[in-house]
Amino acid sequence: MQDNALRSNPLSRKRERAGVRADVKVQQARALRQSPTTAEQLLWRHLRNRQLAGAKFRRQHPLGPYNLDFVCLEHGLEVEVDGGQHADLQAQAYDQQRSAWLQQQGLRVLRFWNHEVVQQTNEVLAHVLQALTPALSRLREREVNTKD
Repeated sequence: MQDNALRSNPLSRKRERAGVRADVKVQQARALRQSPTTAEQLLWRHLRNRQLAGAKFRRQHPLGPYNLDFVCLEHGLEVEVDGGQHADLQAQAYDQQRSAWLQQQGLRVLRFWNHEVVQQTNEVLAHVLQALTPALSRLREREVNTKD
């Protein structure tokens, strides 16, 4: 019965197509939520509970073969917070491949360095808000059109 529930969930189907078992990704996401970086903790304080423009963000959300740092599915926005390990060429190539896959899934990807989040929090939040603005405008436009 549980297998049928997983198959009816489109996110689970994406995980299956990627060859990754959903329960393993969920366990990894839970572990990552238990040990966030300082920058992730700081950003989460500002994104959680619809604090930024009413957008619902999830943290360490499994999607396909990846766990996403912060994602707002309703607006198609993913925010990554990168540490120094992302500076080497191999990691950059992996990040580009990952971002390309996420874009194919309909997500816009924003990347920030840990030090940017910690030292320039307001600027980072402004950039995220700017990325949300077109989606929010389309949503408001749809609401107005349905009221007419």
